[in-house]
Amino acid sequence: MILRGLETERQNRASSDLDKMSALEIATLMNRQDARVLRAIRQVLPAIAQAIDVVRDRLVAGGRLIYVGTGTSGRIGALDASECPPTFGTDPDMIQYVIAGGEHALANATESSEDSPELGVRDMAVRKPGKKDVVVGLAASGRTPYTVAALKYAAKKGAATIAIICNTDSELAGVAEIAIVAEVGAEVLTGSTRLKAGTAQKLICNMLTTGAMARLGYVYGNLMVNLHLKNEKLLERGISIVQRVAKVNRNVALATLESADMKVSVALVMLCAKVSKAEAIRRLKRAQGSIGGAIEG
Repeated sequence: MILRGLETERQNRASSDLDKMSALEIATLMNRQDARVLRAIRQVLPAIAQAIDVVRDRLVAGGRLIYVGTGTSGRIGALDASECPPTFGTDPDMIQYVIAGGEHALANATESSEDSPELGVRDMAVRKPGKKDVVVGLAASGRTPYTVAALKYAAKKGAATIAIICNTDSELAGVAEIAIVAEVGAEVLTGSTRLKAGTAQKLICNMLTTGAMARLGYVYGNLMVNLHLKNEKLLERGISIVQRVAKVNRNVALATLESADMKVSVALVMLCAKVSKAEAIRRLKRAQGSIGGAIEG
């Protein structure tokens, strides 16, 4: 893979004296450079919106969202996938990740594996991607052999494909049905794509899953109504949500949550639609988890 000519590998003139700067100068410089990330993402919002709808359509059909990447890109995909069950109450199988080097790579450098297209195909084949699924390849360069091969394999099996990239005219963009190319420019630390490129990728992943989950009805208004009440903080958040939406006092909110097996969504439907727990569960199932739809019946 030839890196020369890639924008993310170019030396950034603004940080050429990085080793001579004070702490405040470094922080100020990085803050100014990070502002470019938001401008770059603003340019690709239509592509992001298109991708959100594809993710939503595949998930509502019973498919999966599978992130794939190496190094920083792979870890970003893993982070977003792992945050969805506690945030939206999704099944862990619904949003998955594939990273070169496996789970060991989440905390350890396994960069040699990113050069292997064979490993990319093998690791993706384990997930058995199909026509109901959508696979998102993350690669700042857009040229990582592992990720390119994995996305090609998924496409061949009928999965929808999306690429999140930070350089133009890349092989990964050519493979994907939707290419989201956020041109963030040269990094403050030359070639360290965990910086602006990584930030851009994380922001875009945030948009994909939050947007898709909102359109699927996994949120109500802007509230996390499918969170798991596993600790004191989350319990208090759940009680507050039920109080706010159903307009009841704390005692009623807590009592309803307890009768709803501590499921905020069920409690809300019980209170707002004035139905039993069993009917609330039936309504949620018919509405495919959409609380608004379940309340309306």
